[in-house]
Amino acid sequence: MNQFIYLSSCDTCKRIINEVNLPKNISLRDIKKTPLNPNELKSFKSITGTFRSLLNDRAQKLRNIDKKTLSEEKIFSLLNEHYTYLKRPILHFNGQLFIGNSKKNIEAIKNIFY
Repeated sequence: MNQFIYLSSCDTCKRIINEVNLPKNISLRDIKKTPLNPNELKSFKSITGTFRSLLNDRAQKLRNIDKKTLSEEKIFSLLNEHYTYLKRPILHFNGQLFIGNSKKNIEAIKNIFY
């Protein structure tokens, strides 16, 4: 399923949605209202190779955790625990994942649709 996973209360996510001008066949998914389930996370890991690639290193809840020592199992557990641990936005399009809000990533997303 082609979807854009974002947080509706995140100004950066909203800006990116407007900036990339997503086609109508991309469904929008607010991660707070509809979190990823464990099978979806595992599917994303099969694309990226790691759960770490899905981890939002800047999440406030990670403030007191040594991120360097986190195992893949622990990261998977955190991602299942709360939506704030997920890096966003994520575009899942034709079996590819575009994760995060870096300029390079946003340009890659734009290049798909233009």
